[in-house]
Amino acid sequence: MPRPRKACPRYLEHKQSGRARAVWTDPAGTYHDVLLPGPFGSDESRRAFGKLLLEHQVSPAGTRVADRSGLTVAEVLLAYLEHANGHYRGPDGRPTSELVTVKLVVKAIREVYADLPAGEFTALKLKAVRQGWVAASLSRGEVNRRTRIAKRVFKWAAGEELIPAETFTGLALVGGLQKGRTTARETEAVGPVADAVVDATLPFLSRHARGLVELQRLTGMRPGEACRVRRADLDTTGAVWVYTVREHKTAHRGKVRTVAIGPRGQELLKGFFTDDPDAYLFSPAAAVGEQRAERSAGRKTPKYPSHMRRNAGKRAKRPRRTAGSHYTPSSLGHAIDRACDRAFPPPAPLAQQEGETGAAWEARLTAGQKVELKAWRDAHRWHPNQLRHSFATRVRKAHGLEAAQVLLGHAKADVTQVYAEKNDALAAAVAAEVG
Repeated sequence: MPRPRKACPRYLEHKQSGRARAVWTDPAGTYHDVLLPGPFGSDESRRAFGKLLLEHQVSPAGTRVADRSGLTVAEVLLAYLEHANGHYRGPDGRPTSELVTVKLVVKAIREVYADLPAGEFTALKLKAVRQGWVAASLSRGEVNRRTRIAKRVFKWAAGEELIPAETFTGLALVGGLQKGRTTARETEAVGPVADAVVDATLPFLSRHARGLVELQRLTGMRPGEACRVRRADLDTTGAVWVYTVREHKTAHRGKVRTVAIGPRGQELLKGFFTDDPDAYLFSPAAAVGEQRAERSAGRKTPKYPSHMRRNAGKRAKRPRRTAGSHYTPSSLGHAIDRACDRAFPPPAPLAQQEGETGAAWEARLTAGQKVELKAWRDAHRWHPNQLRHSFATRVRKAHGLEAAQVLLGHAKADVTQVYAEKNDALAAAVAAEVG
């Protein structure tokens, strides 16, 4: 096994010239050997090495670039990716979802302008990359989001002195696409979901997924916040419990997010308490275990030893997919989608027939019927974040906008208004009197 390379620069003597040198290996595996001014051991070389160490600590990418004037866009993107791989991580060390989008943005820029000198990446070229996203039928909001990330890449590069500051200044002038003034696809605004629709879906969810949905309805949490509830994060000393969210969207800004949980939410959570206070209350692994135990209890055929041995032999020793310790917004959304398909089956021509396999069902449907089926599903599905909108609308109607703002954890009321629908009934009653 080869000896691991050292990433931190070392101060050594260059035997042939007697000068000092610094050597290190960057995260990409490239070995660097830089001669320092002055003889080995001199104050001049020591000062130069100290400066190099400071630069390496704040910018490992910058210290390994010898000639910054000749950097290409691909080299700048590679340097930023190395920075992003360490920056966009949660407290547990796992990469965040933002890193996925960053990689998509980097890929789109690299495919078009990889060999271009980084200093020549102008606003017009950024708009060309943006137009590619528009042509790919991405929504206007997603196009604007990716454009902001692209500008963030070059802002970081300018701060690391990998590109001239003027390059980023020009890119910063690129504004976002405006609604109704572009060919980019528009999406419908997220709104609340009717209680009757949610109630019809609940019987087709597992106990843990159903508990997550009910908790969101009672507290207005974001899906990611509700998925990570642990008993260790709950302050149960008062009449109203307080949940301190460890991971949330503004944690990197030093914000603290707490959620107040009333009596109904408390009774719900008690049904999921375990002996381990650090265990997640809503767990797909626990849901799968409960489902298997229920099926085993309802089994009619005796568990013959030969049958159990055969089942054990067929069971994969190292399955490729295992249930996680806690839900994610994505996995909860998939569970709700499956429950909606069962709660609101499509009409007979489009529905899967009894005894028909999934492959046979897909082969039977024509292209037009597949379009109809997708439209049906889109119209009869809802996603977890809509529960937050429903909660905000209900609280605003009963207690006002300020109460909704506090419970949702928003710093500004104008953000809350995006979630809380206006009380149209009140507006109609007032208009009937004054108008």
